[in-house]
Amino acid sequence: MKNIFTKHPNEVGETYVQHGLQAMRYSLTFLLLFVIALIHAILPFLFVRTASDIVCEMSKDMECRKGNE
Repeated sequence: MKNIFTKHPNEVGETYVQHGLQAMRYSLTFLLLFVIALIHAILPFLFVRTASDIVCEMSKDMECRKGNE
């Protein structure tokens, strides 16, 4: 019987703990992006490219991880 807690982390070449830490890193980044985008919505001259630059970097990181599948 496969362990439901380790199946997906193993598919991307990580342990359960490594995958959990990476997921927490992404969630904190998304929280930061929310704040940045909210400020940018009110004051559009601030953080002009910050959110999109971070999203592009995250996308590149996720694509690299995808190669481990």
